[in-house]
Amino acid sequence: MVAHNRYREAQPSGENTMVDSEIAQLTAAGVEVLPFIRSSDEIPSMSKAAKALLPISPIWAPRAQQDLGRLLTEHRPDVLHLHNPYPLISPWVVRTAHRHGVPVVQTVHNYRQVCSSGIYFRDGVICQDCKGRALGVPAIRHKCYRDSAAQSALMATTLAVHRGTWRSVDRYVALTTAIADHLRDYGIPDDRIVVKPNAVPDPGRPAPLGDGFLYMARLSPEKGVDLLLDAWRRHPVGALGTLRVAGDGELRPLVEAAAAERPDVVYLGQLDRAGVRAAVEASAVVIAASMWHDVLPTVIIEALASGRPVLGTALGGIPYLVGADAPHEPAGTGPAETASAVAGGGGPAMPVGIGLGEAGWVVAPEPAALAAALPVAWAGASGLAMAARARYERTFHPDVVTKQLIDIYAGMTRT
Repeated sequence: MVAHNRYREAQPSGENTMVDSEIAQLTAAGVEVLPFIRSSDEIPSMSKAAKALLPISPIWAPRAQQDLGRLLTEHRPDVLHLHNPYPLISPWVVRTAHRHGVPVVQTVHNYRQVCSSGIYFRDGVICQDCKGRALGVPAIRHKCYRDSAAQSALMATTLAVHRGTWRSVDRYVALTTAIADHLRDYGIPDDRIVVKPNAVPDPGRPAPLGDGFLYMARLSPEKGVDLLLDAWRRHPVGALGTLRVAGDGELRPLVEAAAAERPDVVYLGQLDRAGVRAAVEASAVVIAASMWHDVLPTVIIEALASGRPVLGTALGGIPYLVGADAPHEPAGTGPAETASAVAGGGGPAMPVGIGLGEAGWVVAPEPAALAAALPVAWAGASGLAMAARARYERTFHPDVVTKQLIDIYAGMTRT
């Protein structure tokens, strides 16, 4: 059984897409999947009685527990796989499943075991003020959840109430090594954590490298488009080919102004699937300029699948995705000679502050650091293109990832 509270369709969600894809991949592999899905789009059409219970639903969600209990009794699934429980499912489903003797796997898509907003980011900077606290009072003070003190208090209370619930989950799926570290810090033992990333469909044999760079993400402060534009302006017009920007959000006016100001900046708007593929193929390097500990930017996996190396900030799951998180050589701290050797040897030493991974580069989330890395990526794209595709095939291909997930299920037994 796969349990997930879908985010509103008006707000595009990579998590929704990945849950749908994972269900399809499991079904194609012969796994019988029973979805237990709720959607936040249901809230406006709820009855008055149901809406009256909404304030407590993140903590308990009685209707969801009744429905789930009935399905567990009828179908007796081997495993319940939980994704997002908020607000209509509640972490209480873990207790409900255990009461029926069904083990629980949860994929961790964010930091909401600790952070009410789930992203460790507030007022333009990384924030971990609630880390280690019994109750997330700073989240309430700063209205971190939906910009509401009342709703932030409810979420902070939910996290406090369910601390024991989260620690009872039988197996955690960490999308990257950074999420695995987050779970260990939260008190989850190593033997209950498995690193398993998401997958994207195989687009087939990569097209020859295109020209310039592609940034494709939500145009919001935490995704770093303003950081990228600052870094880009430090180079002469046309010196690095074309910067294509795709997406939409509150910082769209900044992108439109940059495109009007410089002919080497092109704003593509919000793209459909065909548009995404065309934009990736038209570029040589994909940029992930996140300012927060971004968990798993899907655009990076899409880039690797198309044989495009990635230039990203050294935050969250980005170093893992590009293969720059090896414990013996942390990104950005190793000797330049090592970086040159990894690239194949014989090349110039990697500039200080630029970490070289198997399929790309990582830098500090600062304009000067990103500006220095742009020409390095521009010159080195062809040298990492094959390695980018190889990393996708080995780590992020649906066949590989689905088998890993089935192995996780197979290792679970009823308690």
